[in-house]
Amino acid sequence: MTGWAKTIMIAVAVVVVCLLLVFGVLGGAAMMGYRAAMRAGYEAATIQNLKTIAAVEARYFISHHRAYASLDQLISEQSLSTKFAGHPTIADGYVLNLSVARRADGSSRYKITADPPTESEDVNHFYLDSDDDRIHVNSERQAGPADPSN
Repeated sequence: MTGWAKTIMIAVAVVVVCLLLVFGVLGGAAMMGYRAAMRAGYEAATIQNLKTIAAVEARYFISHHRAYASLDQLISEQSLSTKFAGHPTIADGYVLNLSVARRADGSSRYKITADPPTESEDVNHFYLDSDDDRIHVNSERQAGPADPSN
């Protein structure tokens, strides 16, 4: 092989390596953007799910003598979609937990949490209850009524 051929081979190898690095960086950035978009989509869907459950619970409360219902009861009455079925209930990338409790006056109250199935950075936890129509958010742990509202 002549000196020119070796020089050309080295130049081609350098160009190929540089292109691979550029495509690797672009691919990594695209993957990060994709994950961020998916996370934002799951959070938006979860907020809408919480609003839907709150509206269905309000209708149930009015028509069932000041009592709230479990997700299973709301599904069986066809007030909620079967997407909320299951134990645990996983909808749109979040684990939903609805609990109903009786008060001393005979009425009931509910609270619902929405948490990611696994802990990771930049993921929000949500909380909503029958005493407050605001959705509370916490990015570090399970949300509760003392957390800021969305």
